[in-house]
Amino acid sequence: MGSKRIPSVRVSQAGRTIEAPAGTTVLDAALDAGIDYPFGCQSGNCGACKSRLIAGEVAMAGYSEFALGAEEKARGLILACRAVPRTDVEVAWIEEDDLLHHPRRVLSCRVIGFDDVTHDIKRIRLGIVSGGPFDFSAGQFASVTFDGCPPRDYSMANTPGDPTMEFHVRHGSGGATSAYVRDRLKLGDAVRVEGPFGTAHLRESHRGPIVAVAGGSGLAPIKSIVERALALGLPQPIHLYVGVRTTADLYLDDDFARLADRHANFHFTPVVSDGPSGGHRSGLVPEAVAADFPSLDGCKAYLAGPPPLVEAATRLFEQRGMRRNDIHADAFYTAAEMARAGRKTGAEM
Repeated sequence: MGSKRIPSVRVSQAGRTIEAPAGTTVLDAALDAGIDYPFGCQSGNCGACKSRLIAGEVAMAGYSEFALGAEEKARGLILACRAVPRTDVEVAWIEEDDLLHHPRRVLSCRVIGFDDVTHDIKRIRLGIVSGGPFDFSAGQFASVTFDGCPPRDYSMANTPGDPTMEFHVRHGSGGATSAYVRDRLKLGDAVRVEGPFGTAHLRESHRGPIVAVAGGSGLAPIKSIVERALALGLPQPIHLYVGVRTTADLYLDDDFARLADRHANFHFTPVVSDGPSGGHRSGLVPEAVAADFPSLDGCKAYLAGPPPLVEAATRLFEQRGMRRNDIHADAFYTAAEMARAGRKTGAEM
C-alpha cells in the first residue's frame, strides 16, 4: 500500500509552493519553510494570520469568532494558524488594506434624481434621510430596497464621503426591481439602503499600476474606484477599459475623457465588440488589455460586469503574470441568473 500524498501549499505573496505534512497547519508549514508569514498568538484568537483561501480545502480547528467572523469565513477567509490542508491549497495572507472595516448601516433615503444614461441603464441619486453617516470603500456595494420590491445588491457609483448616493440600475429580462425602477420610480420615493458589503474595493496603499475593467452597469463600482484613486492623487498609471456591445451602450465616456485630459496618469479606453466602433477600439476587453500589457506582474485589477467578462479577464490576466490575489472582482448577476444558479453572489446588474 503506497504512502499517502502530502498536500502542497502555495503561498501567493511568497511565490512558493511548499509541503504541509499530515496535521500541519498552513502557518506552521510556511514558517518551517522560512516564509515570513504574518502571525501573532498562533491559537486562533488574534486574527493576525487571517488569510484568503484562493483554492483547495482546509479543516479549521477551534478559533475565536472575534478573530474570524462568520461573514468573513463565508467569503473565503481562514486563520492560517488553525487551517490544516485537506487538499493542495493556495493562500494569500490579508494585506493591510484588506482589513478595512466599515460599520454596517441601515439607511432611510429619498430619491432626489434619476436619468437614463443608456437605453437600458438608469442612474439613481439618493439623499440620506437617516441612519448615516455611510462609510464605505470605493468599489463596495449595498443592499437596496425600493418600495414593494425585494432587496437587490447595487454598487455605489459615488465616491466615499459624497453626501449623495449614486446607483446604476440596468433593466434585464425578468427583473422585477429593475422594471419598477424603469417604469414607476418617482422623485421623493423612500428607499432602504443597507451596507456596505464586498471586498472588491480600491486598495489605497498599493502603488503598482491599476487596470480597471467594466462591462455594462459594472461601470458603477469602477467609476467609484477610479474617481477615488484620482482624488487621492495616487501617482501610478491608472487604466480604465470599458467593454460594450455597441456605441449605444457607452455612457459617461465624456466624463472619463475629461478626467483623462486632466490627469496624465489616467488612460481611458472604450472597447466595442459589435458593429461600428465610432473611433474606439474594437473587439473584446480582455484581448485589448492583453494587447497593451505583455506582462501584468505587479499590477492590480478591478473587474466588474457580466460573469463571462470577469471570468475571461481573470484567466487572461493570470496568464499574463498577475497574481490571483491582485485581481479584485464582483461579477454582476441578474435576478434570473442568480435564480438559475441557486445563489446570491456579487452585485446585480
